[in-house]
Amino acid sequence: MGTWAIDAFGNDYAMDWAQDLHEYTTLELVETTLDNVIDSAEAELEAPFAAEALAALEVIARLQGKPGEDDPATAEVDEWVAACKKKVTPPLLEKARLAFERITAESSELRQLWQDSEHFADWQLDVAALRQRVLGPDA
Repeated sequence: MGTWAIDAFGNDYAMDWAQDLHEYTTLELVETTLDNVIDSAEAELEAPFAAEALAALEVIARLQGKPGEDDPATAEVDEWVAACKKKVTPPLLEKARLAFERITAESSELRQLWQDSEHFADWQLDVAALRQRVLGPDA
């Protein structure tokens, strides 16, 4: 996986996912992406699914008016969010909560990859900050 930053869009999987997002006018891709993580029957959550889910979770945060840092990689996502007139519903937030649990679990390949790097603590902080932006301060 090409990774250049700890944030949700700092890898090839997330950027490819973000390009696909522009083919949708609803939250279908966001919800399907979270479902892929939540409903996976595999014991270990594969890194690509987790990386895409973090991108979907960042979209949810931005839809709620709680964006992360802006950078050239997020400009197209921000355009999509600005054009999207859909509301984040409580059931979608529950899926977000469940996805965060899977992504940060010991059985997450993405977590394991970051754990083997010198940037694991920074990644954990970034994911925790995203979780708070999506689910609120008590998350």
